[in-house]
Amino acid sequence: MIGCFFDHFHKEWNAEQIAWFEELIEEEDVEIMAWALGTLPVPEKYTGPMMDAMRKLDYVVIPR
Repeated sequence: MIGCFFDHFHKEWNAEQIAWFEELIEEEDVEIMAWALGTLPVPEKYTGPMMDAMRKLDYVVIPR
């Protein structure tokens, strides 16, 4: 999920958004997943449009 988010959007990001993502990926994967899935509250420093985009999950390809 985290890698798919990066792969799908990173070409559109500015320096501030890249810095946000670089800081985010220093966190534990299980916590990032929980924030993105809404099972844990998102820390204030990660709230905003980037986390909102990650929470949509419309970038993950689900094979059918």
